This record gives sequence, C-alpha cells and structure tokens, in this order.
Amino acid sequence: MLRLSELKLPLDHDEDALGAAICRRLRLRAEQLRGHRLVKRSVDARKAGAIQLVYCLDLDLDASAEARLRQRFRGDPHVRPTPDERHRLPVQLAPHEAPDPRPVVVGSGPCGYFAALMLARMGLRPLLLERGRPVKQRTADTFGFWKGERPFDPDSNVQFGEGGAGTFSDGKLYSQVSEPKAYVRRVLEELVEAGANAEILTLHRPHIGTFKLATVVRGLRSRIESLGGEVRFECRVSGLELDPASRRVRGVLLADGQRIPTDAVVLAVGHSARDTFAWLRQAGVAMQPKPFAVGLRIEHPQPLIDRARWGSQAGHPRLGAAEYKLVHHCRGEGLEGRSVYSFCMCPGGLVVGAASEAEGVVTNGMSQHSRNERNANSGLVVNVELADLEPYGTGPDDPLAGVAFQRHWERRAFEAGGRDLTAPAQRLDDFLAARPSVGGAAGVVPSYQPGVVFTDLAPCLPTFVVAAIREALPQFERRIPGFCRGDAVLTGVETRTSAPIRLPRDASSLESLNTPGLFPAGEGAGYAGGILSAAIDGIKVAEQVAGRMAERMARRTVPADHTGEP
Repeated sequence: MLRLSELKLPLDHDEDALGAAICRRLRLRAEQLRGHRLVKRSVDARKAGAIQLVYCLDLDLDASAEARLRQRFRGDPHVRPTPDERHRLPVQLAPHEAPDPRPVVVGSGPCGYFAALMLARMGLRPLLLERGRPVKQRTADTFGFWKGERPFDPDSNVQFGEGGAGTFSDGKLYSQVSEPKAYVRRVLEELVEAGANAEILTLHRPHIGTFKLATVVRGLRSRIESLGGEVRFECRVSGLELDPASRRVRGVLLADGQRIPTDAVVLAVGHSARDTFAWLRQAGVAMQPKPFAVGLRIEHPQPLIDRARWGSQAGHPRLGAAEYKLVHHCRGEGLEGRSVYSFCMCPGGLVVGAASEAEGVVTNGMSQHSRNERNANSGLVVNVELADLEPYGTGPDDPLAGVAFQRHWERRAFEAGGRDLTAPAQRLDDFLAARPSVGGAAGVVPSYQPGVVFTDLAPCLPTFVVAAIREALPQFERRIPGFCRGDAVLTGVETRTSAPIRLPRDASSLESLNTPGLFPAGEGAGYAGGILSAAIDGIKVAEQVAGRMAERMARRTVPADHTGEP
C-alpha cells in the first residue's frame, strides 16, 4: 500500500470528496483506487477565514497504478510506502513458564497499567499494587469532595486511585516530544480495546475525557486479569526488601506488614507520591532533584477562544472547542531565563481541586469528551530551576527540596483560601494591578470545585512567578484578543506540573543505577509527562523486565554439561 499525506480539503467538504481528491492529487482513474483508510486527520487553521482539514491516508491501489506511483513520486515525502507501525512484544512465555516470583508493578496510572498489561501479554502474570481505590469508588470520593458531600480522602482523590492523575483530566493522548510510532499505535489500540472511542486512532490531537477514562481504566484492569495478572487496591507499598550486600531487590513491604517476594519492581507511582519519595531516599535509592514549573489556572469563556482560533467558522461541528498553546520568554529585570507557558489546556472544561494532602490547595484542569462546559481553562506556569529550590532543602543537593517547595506554596494557598481547601482566586485586572479582588466574580464564573474565595494571589506564589506571569499576560493578548479581559479568573495554585525528582536509571536496562531489580518509570520517576508518554514508558520498562526474566529462566534450563556448572 501507499501512504498519502498532506491532502487538504475545505472544512465543509462532502463526505465522499476524499476519493475524488485522492485521484486528482495522484492523477488516478477512479477504478484504480480500490479503497482508502484514514490514518490521521488534523486542522490547518493558519487562515482563520479558510480553515482546511488535512488528511493522511493509506491507499489500496491496483498493482499497475501502485507501481507507476512509486516511480513517479519517488522522493516526494507525501507519497511513500505505508510503513509498518505494528508494535511487537519481545517475549512470549507459555503459561507453565511464568516466573516465580512474579514481577510487581506499583501504581495503576497509565504507566503502571501499561507495564502490567504488557507483562501480562508476555505471560509473566504481574501483580499490580495500588494504594488508592477502584475507579468507581474513587470517582465517588473525588466528586463527593468537590461537591462538599464527602470529606477529603488523602488516599482517594485526583492524584491517587485507579487510573492515576490522568483519570481526572482532559485525557490528552499526544506528547510534546516525538514518540516512536509503533509505541504510540500500541497505546491507542489498547485504549480502544479497553473502551475508548476509535476516533483516537485517527485524530491529530486525540483526547478521551474524564468520564470515558473511567470506563477505559476498568477495561485495562479487566484485560490484565484475563491474561493472568492480578490487581490489588488499597495496598500501600512502604518499603523494599534489599539484599544487604548487592542492594538487589528481594521483595516489597506493605504498610499493613505484609511482605511480597519479587526480584523485579516497576515503580510507577506518579508525581505526587511524596511519602514514597521519602522512604526511597531513606533506603538509599539513587535520586536527584529535577526542575518543574508552578503557576495558576486561568479561565475564559470558551467562545472567546473559539473565535480567536477559528474566526467566523467558530462553532463548526467539525472543529469542536478550540485549544491554544502559548509561550513567553521573559525579558524583565531579574526574570532572565524564565518562561511562562500554557500547561494542560482544557477546552470546555473545569478547574478542579487536585490536592493530595489535607492542608494544601492544588488546582488542575479536566474536560469531558464533549468539551461543552462554558469556560476554557489552562495552567499558566513558570519554570522553577534547581537554584530556586535550595532554600527549601537540607542542602544544595537535597532531592526532596522540590517537594518542600511545592508543599510550602500549596499551604500558602490553603491559608489564603480559608483553610478548608477552598481555593484563592483573583480577577485578571486586579492581578495585573497588584490589588486584591473583592466582591466575587465580575463576568467569568469560576468553575473550581469545591469553591473559591476572591483575594490576592501574589502571596501564594514566589515573587518571580508572579512577576513573570504579569509580564506574559499582555503578550498573550496579542496572540489571543481578549485574553487579558479584566474579568478572566485566575485560581491558585498549579504546582503538580511534573515530578520534582528524578530516579536515575541505566539507559539500556532501565534499572535504578544503584538498586538492581528496581525499575523507576513514568512521571513519578521523571521520565514522562502526560498519559501517552507515561504509557509508552511503562511498555518500554515492561519489555526490559520481561527480557531479563526470560534470560534468567533460559540460564536455569541450560543442561549442566553444556555450561560446566551445576
């Protein structure tokens, strides 16, 4: 087959226009095109008055036409042989070959679930341990807290529980960095098999949405269990059993006193597992501080963003709710090297409480699949460097200084919000004028649950973060007219953009540098940023675990007279 990319059609094209457009582009007769399959569809909105849809398609052609096109378009990057993007697992054990002890996966976010799923597909019967609750109960706990109907639960909230932090998000399935296409395809296909809409296979910027994600994570769990894996909830891992001489993993220890023997642990705990980071440090596991970003959430009416992006075609059913991506490199005195950028933009979404501790306010954004809430929201965050963290640590290289930094500002927001997990908020005009907001919302109604109190946000963030955002906002107005409308709402604080630590690992084996058998993975280990990249990292780690186990088992079955060893 041949793949044709960058085929552009008007936004309002007829459903049957693709075939004719393919024939025109490649100078084919209709009978030479036996069929086509959509690979990807995106939007070219560089001209707001003439938006186009951009297609990538695999073509089924008759043999003579394909041979001719391969010659005619040789060197054309938009016409090429269809690449093989199938992902193949490197190991497949028969049921009687499953290792004992089995591998353990800690954490049921996208990284942990995909690691466990791939291990199960390879026949290794993994055991997955999750500190939180199954997604149905977790959703009831989280929404109950937001609505004021349930108390905050530090083990069942936006950060902890089945599905991880991504469950209460927009469910974006794209990455800021290029990922191997075979891994991307594997993740998307597994998600569709677990219950996601098949459109994620073809959209340029796919997303699932919060409610649908709950269905998908249940589907992933069901698949793991059907393949011989096991998932246990409300099982908090509190330590590792290590060999005294080699530091090799011999088991995991649970908070209830249980010991589970294993020699392979995939640590996929997410970016907010602060108690895990603490005992890892005490255990001497290699760990280092890592830069991250903090800031605020900003809300605008979604139609404002639609008009800025789509112009007169805003509201078109083929476009949906518009997104934006903004970056400003600061120039002000004392702000050299700082950048302000939009983070986790949620079209037609909500700002929600994402705390994992009872005395800290944390914000995040989420959207349903429909993206039909009245407001658009996004984080506006500023880079935090290692030098910024030194005053919060016990020394210049304290790996947990970033945790202390985050916790400090989350507690400041907790105080400003009234000490009940209500969030502090401020109207944009007051924020720019450095005056507190009083009297509530003036137009844009804040969506944050469990609620906001209007005040001054400046005391809730470092001075350089406040100054950088104030410098950036007028620049963003040039990109999106109306962005600086005075009644836009800022809500604080956004501190969990990524993990504040990294657990360094070997580049080839993906094991911890000083703890053999421990495989740090995903966002919590500093190797991913979002659902897609976390899931891919989980697959890569699972492949390494399986490969090592298969080699070990092969050595055990080699006849003694072949090796000369008993």
